[in-house]
Amino acid sequence: MIRSMTAFGNARAESPQGSVSIEFRTVNSRFLDVSFRLPDELRLAESPIREQLGQVVKRGKVEIRASYTRPEVQDQSSLDLHYLTRIATQLELARQYLPDIAAPSLAELTSASAQNSPSTDTSVWLSLCTQASTQALTELLAAREREGRRLADMMLECARNITAIVNQVEVELPELLAEHQAKIASKLRDALTAASPEGFAQISGTELTARIAQEASLFSLRIDVAEELSRLRSHIAELEHLLSAEPEAARPGAKSQGGSVGKRLDFLFQEMNREANTLGSKASALSVTRAAIDLKLLIEQMREQTQNIE
Repeated sequence: MIRSMTAFGNARAESPQGSVSIEFRTVNSRFLDVSFRLPDELRLAESPIREQLGQVVKRGKVEIRASYTRPEVQDQSSLDLHYLTRIATQLELARQYLPDIAAPSLAELTSASAQNSPSTDTSVWLSLCTQASTQALTELLAAREREGRRLADMMLECARNITAIVNQVEVELPELLAEHQAKIASKLRDALTAASPEGFAQISGTELTARIAQEASLFSLRIDVAEELSRLRSHIAELEHLLSAEPEAARPGAKSQGGSVGKRLDFLFQEMNREANTLGSKASALSVTRAAIDLKLLIEQMREQTQNIE
């Protein structure tokens, strides 16, 4: 199973002291790039959230947003009596020096009273952030795996088409070899006739051996694509293994074996493209040239898809 780097997850955690909402947005990137948009009251949760994220996300650009709300514990008619007493005492003292000082309005008193009420304990905010981020990350990973499955299906379809092309080339290869061998024999006869119009008897054994070795060498270099086809099959098998394997980071306590699936696939497609290029350079028939072009197109389609895989 593979994961896409493009996904979204959000969650909300609530308590009598307030609520916290967190959302994760991820897009593709070569490395893990994390940015936070948190209010000052929730900055204490940045490090725990980053640690949680690092345990399950290895690559991609991640944007984390968080917000919070406090419960409405008092209305406009409720005031802190202790706070009012302090304000009255201070106002009476101030009027001894400034007799014309105006009393504060009811709205000002209510707002100031709310601001001076005890704030929510930081441990409560931290706990709510942890709960919300855990739920949001679960949703994020589920979305990344769903999108990853779709990407894997598209690449597996391309892999099946590649296998079909390789099979067709292998079926046609004996006939192509026979045709090319006949061409070489004809060229060799023409070359020998040009070298000795009187007949083969006039050609020395050394010269004849040299010409045969030269033509045979050209033949083997241009027509032997069995190794390239075999390697393509091997690469397809490795591709299917990578697309079906469970991510190491998805299993609790699993140790990473180095490198993300996306990077491994990118390297694999480079190798497949190299084999397709070699196949095209050795092509002795138009059908093999077309097969090499089709292979390169399919490999490029898969390579484009893998740019979004973690």
